[in-house]
Amino acid sequence: MALILDGKALAERFRQEIKRQFEEQRERVGVVPFLTAMQVGDYLPSTVYIRAKERACAEIGFGFRHYRLPEKTSLEQLREAVTEVNADPSVHGLLVQSPLPGHLEEVEVQRAVSPEKDVDCFHPENVGLLYIGKPRFQPGTAAAIIEILLHYGIAPAGKNVVIIGRSVIVGRPLALMMMLKSRGGDATVTVCHSHTRNLKEIVQQADIVIPAVGVTELVRGDWIKKGAVVVDVGINRVPDATAKRGYRLVGDVAFDEVAPRASAIAPVPGGVGPMTVAILCTNLMRAAGYRFTPMSA
Repeated sequence: MALILDGKALAERFRQEIKRQFEEQRERVGVVPFLTAMQVGDYLPSTVYIRAKERACAEIGFGFRHYRLPEKTSLEQLREAVTEVNADPSVHGLLVQSPLPGHLEEVEVQRAVSPEKDVDCFHPENVGLLYIGKPRFQPGTAAAIIEILLHYGIAPAGKNVVIIGRSVIVGRPLALMMMLKSRGGDATVTVCHSHTRNLKEIVQQADIVIPAVGVTELVRGDWIKKGAVVVDVGINRVPDATAKRGYRLVGDVAFDEVAPRASAIAPVPGGVGPMTVAILCTNLMRAAGYRFTPMSA
């Protein structure tokens, strides 16, 4: 059976290390990192994600505000709220929780956030800095994947990596980070998507497979080369009458088929998701003037 890449346990260790480095530098920096999470409407998954960020900040000792706005907030009103937080020197990080209601243009909102407070790394300036290999912040999910791999001694350098999915949140930034000549990089990267021909055959050549496309159990056992590493990023709900909530979460990988062939696998849930919040906290530290050195550096 494959080694389980336990992102939940690693995230707990990461938060402890963040707290240690924060307390070590607190007297020098002289401020407590403070995050504002802005939410438009009452979309329940967004509320759940924000609560996870609030809990992480509380555990470490960071400040936090959940800034709520009505569902019908206009783009101009949202920009005014963002401008207000941008101008507040006590706030070091600002994120506007996605997805936004359909009448709001996410790119326009991301551009309104100050690049220096953009701890989600969505602002075009921060995306550009990442592109040239001089990042101000790290994209949360992409960096989480790399940290999990490095923690378990799986260096992407020189390996054939296949990413399934090309989103601006996961696929594209992850491909870039793994291509760069830097920590967690130097891989040979193939990005696949819904229009990729012969997807199964391409995946079968991979040393590391990272599905992030949101299709329930797309990747089957016979897609995986014996000994490959699989990091499942997909989060999909499937009905389950035996579950308390009436559903259970599964990934883009048919876990029971893939695990016997893989050498290591990140499960869903408990894999990448918890580490994403930990990466957000390291970005917040940097935004407040702290240094953070990853455990596997």
